[in-house]
Amino acid sequence: MSDNKNKVVVGIDLGGTGIKIGIVGKDYGLIAQTSIPTGAQRPYEEIIADMGKTAAALLEENGFEIKDCLGAGVGSPGTVDSSTGVVLYSNNIRWDNVPLAEELRKYLPVPVYVNNDANCAALGEVVKGAAKGCRNAAFLTLGTGVGGGIVIDGKIFEGGHPGGVELGHIRIRSDGRTCTCGRADCLEAYASASALIDDAKKMAEHHPESKLWELCGHDLENMNAKIPFDAAEAGDACGKTLVENYIEYLADGITDLANIFRPDIIVLGGGICAQGKKLTDPLNQYLKENCFGASIAYVPQVVIAQNGNDAGIIGAASLVPRKENQ
Repeated sequence: MSDNKNKVVVGIDLGGTGIKIGIVGKDYGLIAQTSIPTGAQRPYEEIIADMGKTAAALLEENGFEIKDCLGAGVGSPGTVDSSTGVVLYSNNIRWDNVPLAEELRKYLPVPVYVNNDANCAALGEVVKGAAKGCRNAAFLTLGTGVGGGIVIDGKIFEGGHPGGVELGHIRIRSDGRTCTCGRADCLEAYASASALIDDAKKMAEHHPESKLWELCGHDLENMNAKIPFDAAEAGDACGKTLVENYIEYLADGITDLANIFRPDIIVLGGGICAQGKKLTDPLNQYLKENCFGASIAYVPQVVIAQNGNDAGIIGAASLVPRKENQ
């Protein structure tokens, strides 16, 4: 029998192409993990069966019995009803009204908790990450889209009903740029990595003399979100413009979050955050200058997430309630 009896949880990060599954112990340390392909074209019953069987096998392989597991947390893309464990809608995996928690318990008979993946990442950074020790935090993940989560008093804040706290869909401009949600001028349409890449492609097309062309190998299909920052650092005027514009877009959205929630800290995740202080320093300066009541009220710091590739597993695992002595 494991010495960690009654002290482990399962964290599951459900993605469009792959599913990461981990066993998480005391202080949210990762004991073991594995991954399987999602096969999103399959019926949801098959996907969840694979998920549950793999998690159960991972526990057994590492010396744990089902009774040693406090529960399982699942972070899912899309709109989730956390009270029922139902994924109401997810474009990434083409799910509508899927009873994820109920189905998973057939193969992993433990309490199952489900929430949106960005919400999980936010909570994960609070329990173990850049926001550890903070009771209130805002989180933004900058990727293909812009996801987000809010933690208030140590708990995920979802609004009054499922579908709330879609931070990527606050409106920040009035330029008419179409967002993937169908509305115009959402934060996602300007501050996602995809938006920066699109802007960089357009800039390179109009300015073939810029460093952008060289850095993408004279092929726009090679453009990525790192290239504008590299071009800017090399002194390229187009790169500087792209980065300055991007940071201003992102800063506008972050300032709105600070004004609405006034969290202890604002955490940024996603590949673009590899830019580190080149990203956070100007964002923090913008907040100091533009946050409401900045001269007299608390202004939260913007920092980079720390959980990296394990963010999904740790965040999902943090959904499972733990007693202080566990």
